[in-house]
Amino acid sequence: MTEIISIAPGRTCLFGDHQDYLGLPIIACAINRHITLKAIKNTTNTFEIDLPDIHQKRTINIFDAHEILEKEDFIIAALRVLKRYHCVPTCGYDIVITGTIPINAGTSSSSALTVSWIQFLVKAFGPSNLSTPENLSQLAHEAEVLEFKAPGGKMDHYSIGLGNIIYLETGTHFSYQVLQKPLSGLIMAESGVPKETLNLLKRLKENSWKAIHEVAKNVKNFELEKAKIEDVELYLSFLTDDLKPYFEAAIGNFDVTKKALLEFKKSELNLVEIGNLMNQHHHYLKDLLKITVPKIDAMIDAALDAGAYGAKIVGSGGGGSIAALAPKNKEQKIIDAILKAGAKDAYAVAVDKGAHIL
Repeated sequence: MTEIISIAPGRTCLFGDHQDYLGLPIIACAINRHITLKAIKNTTNTFEIDLPDIHQKRTINIFDAHEILEKEDFIIAALRVLKRYHCVPTCGYDIVITGTIPINAGTSSSSALTVSWIQFLVKAFGPSNLSTPENLSQLAHEAEVLEFKAPGGKMDHYSIGLGNIIYLETGTHFSYQVLQKPLSGLIMAESGVPKETLNLLKRLKENSWKAIHEVAKNVKNFELEKAKIEDVELYLSFLTDDLKPYFEAAIGNFDVTKKALLEFKKSELNLVEIGNLMNQHHHYLKDLLKITVPKIDAMIDAALDAGAYGAKIVGSGGGGSIAALAPKNKEQKIIDAILKAGAKDAYAVAVDKGAHIL
């Protein structure tokens, strides 16, 4: 094709932050902030890539073997992955990549870029069977996580590739459900504090699994996926004080996510209850996993004081963004309150249909 426009949305996690690397379910949704990749075929054997938002340009020879993979170079990682699936570039393109997703703010700008890049490559060079939302999502996960042996899960890539609101079972029996419920009143707000993705994820993942394995040593036939919140005190009795918060957060967030799924499956969505569950989820993220920072705390408090049904940090933590759920006609009041509390930006968002080619 002479010209290709590939679009991928950002995402926010509604329930299940820090759950997917434990094999536990999440509920997330694509949001209508996007990475847009515009590609026009050229007469060279290179991809001439312009990323004006971050003032970068790069040239990639399509015949390069890409044996060297630099840290977080998802563009090259995707080329390596796709080659294994017989998607191999045969001509060059001039490419401009722009976006409205804030960078390093917990709304998956890097994953959206990876999905949009893979979607372009598949459209341009096939094979066509790779172009399904599920396959694009899996390829992006392989490029961004598996290729780097990184600690992340599948939430970002499947949320962006599938779109809508999704329930994702991330464990051994991987599966997903697309939940077509409308979700009004969703607000995203950026703290302006850069998040610390990899180091934070590594620490939380290691400590969480250490706690889980310790419980499993002491509880016969223990399975995390079958653990119940009512039994948490028993489980905690087998743990040292330093590991207790990680295990309690895992069980608590799991319980909240299961309750949220039941709400999303009802004929009418109860926004008050969804907000209450968001608040419970945030409690585990803030008070047990301790992934918030003072500015995030102030933004959450401001949203709730202004009348939000619920609010929570999203993403890996240590900064980034929050999501808040507003009653009808109170969105602007809540946005103003969040901005007054020091947010870099705040805005209403809608649920997006997912990655696509224009």
